[in-house]
Amino acid sequence: MQKKITKFKEYLINEEKSSSTIEKYVHDVTEFLNWLNNRNLTKSEILEYKRKLINEYAPSSVNSIISSLNTFLDFIGMNDCKVKALRFQRKIFASENKELTKQEYERLLKTAKDKGNKRLYLLMQTICATGIRVSELKFITVEAVKKEKADIKCKGKLRVVILPKKLCSLLNKYIKNAGIKNGSVFQTKNGKPLDRSNIWTNMKKLCAEANVSPEKVFPHNLRHLFARTYYTLEKDIVRLADILGHSSINTTRIYTMETGEIHKKQIEQLGLLLC
Repeated sequence: MQKKITKFKEYLINEEKSSSTIEKYVHDVTEFLNWLNNRNLTKSEILEYKRKLINEYAPSSVNSIISSLNTFLDFIGMNDCKVKALRFQRKIFASENKELTKQEYERLLKTAKDKGNKRLYLLMQTICATGIRVSELKFITVEAVKKEKADIKCKGKLRVVILPKKLCSLLNKYIKNAGIKNGSVFQTKNGKPLDRSNIWTNMKKLCAEANVSPEKVFPHNLRHLFARTYYTLEKDIVRLADILGHSSINTTRIYTMETGEIHKKQIEQLGLLLC
């Protein structure tokens, strides 16, 4: 099976899947094969594994793992063993204890600035002001800042992301002071782009002083904040999907969900009740 996993990884690379997608698919398949423990791979075993997942994970996570397994089953020619994803009603409201607010974002920025972490201070603003993925930060280069736009290549697609003038002004000062000549703006001492885990760890260190729940503090939540803020102002979900690089508007809808408390205030302002 190890040989099949290696060939599966090569297949995903040839299919031009993103590195994060490849890593996830391989991880999910490896976890399943470890659980299988050399037993015959049959439909009944996969259904048993699906029941195990249902008991341990949220429905969206279960479906994500099932997608990985079904892709692997397609690859090894065992289509008849594929299982169906769970069906569940799409969430209408975002969880208040998960979504980062603008006020909390501003407190995180202030904390990073007070700690003298200029790189993290500008990195968070770059994600939040453009809506890019953390994996796309490497495309924010010295050259991109000069042009005020970045050419993002992700998941086999190419899109142009406009960099606000104010952001470019801040980044240009940072580039000059840091002595960065070319390549990624956000890099290690060795000149390599910062990786996801490094950024995640540094953001978590801000939580206590900024008085923000650690559950809310991770790079992707900055992308969500950008999406909600943009949609609140423009109400153009199609354009937002293009900006975020989404193939499906249904994915973008997840990013624009508001909390139940916000919805409550909105319906109370409709003026449709008489005293």
